Amino acid sequence: MIRVLIADDDALVRSSLRMILGSDARLEVVAEAADGREAVEQARAHRPDVVLMDIRMPELDGIAATAEVLRAVPGTQVCVLTTFGADSYVAGALRAGASGFLLKDTSPQGIVQAVHTVAHGDAMLSPGATRMLLDRFTEDGSAAARERAETVAEALATLTPREREVADLVGEGASNAEIAAALYMSETTVKTHVGHVLAKLGVDNRVKVALAVRDARGGE
Repeated sequence: MIRVLIADDDALVRSSLRMILGSDARLEVVAEAADGREAVEQARAHRPDVVLMDIRMPELDGIAATAEVLRAVPGTQVCVLTTFGADSYVAGALRAGASGFLLKDTSPQGIVQAVHTVAHGDAMLSPGATRMLLDRFTEDGSAAARERAETVAEALATLTPREREVADLVGEGASNAEIAAALYMSETTVKTHVGHVLAKLGVDNRVKVALAVRDARGGE
């Protein structure tokens, strides 16, 4: 059973998400929160496996709430609910440690799958949200962006050929199972390679690996 906390200031959205998640017997909504501060309090009280976190909320926004939840309840995964117009907020949520990015117009089946994905330690890279996020980090030609790309390229150069293949697939949003199928290896081996990639790049989640791969491509 995967325990879920829903944090959104829109009661209709919370109700809809509860119904969607309730369609899967393996998911249990243990609490709801109408603002970021309440989300942190409910996370401490219920210790959910996954938090579906809206970004724009009163009292404490989703970015700050994400950081506090992850400090208060280590091991909890946060999946951010976003829209195309909130790219700067998504970038902030990434830095705060969110491991999933889900557009609010995602299908009910996609939302259920997203919760399962992040609960099992994979990043939820919603194609639209990820494209928006990655583009934000690489669209400018500033000196800072170029320097970042050079630093990332140096880190990627430390990967073995197989680790780089895994990193590239992570950057495309592939799950461990999809990487295993593409590279003809077991999921256990994939997890080992992903762990090595995270350590060598000095990042703490798969979304940041995706950003690193995209940064490097932008600098080539």
